[in-house]
Amino acid sequence: MRSPFHRQHPFFNYRRALLLSIIPVFILGLSCPFYSGPGSYWFNNYLGDVLYQIFLILLIIFIFPQASTRWTSLGVFITSSLIEFLQLWHPPFLQAIRATLLGRLMLGTTFSWEDFLFYAVGGILGWRWVLAVKR
Repeated sequence: MRSPFHRQHPFFNYRRALLLSIIPVFILGLSCPFYSGPGSYWFNNYLGDVLYQIFLILLIIFIFPQASTRWTSLGVFITSSLIEFLQLWHPPFLQAIRATLLGRLMLGTTFSWEDFLFYAVGGILGWRWVLAVKR
């Protein structure tokens, strides 16, 4: 059997399309917290949530192309929700992680009920995105 990264493998084109989707979502998502133009509050706080969900869904499906898109999207939403609730807990080891840029990007710093709405929007968009790439 051929490697999944071989051009003749059935998942090759699918993975290539996912990778071409992941790259701009990743770059845009990383730039959201640093945007300072019009609508910066929304970009900094909410668009990043949506893009984070889409990115994680695309990445997981890229790594595991046979995974269920629906269950992957739901799993990403649940994991992000748990991380959001983790922002209510401030033990020293989490505070040390959050003190780094990567820690702030991955774990966040401030709990917000509104984030759950944007996680759901990102989950739905990510799910639809993968379905579109599959076609």
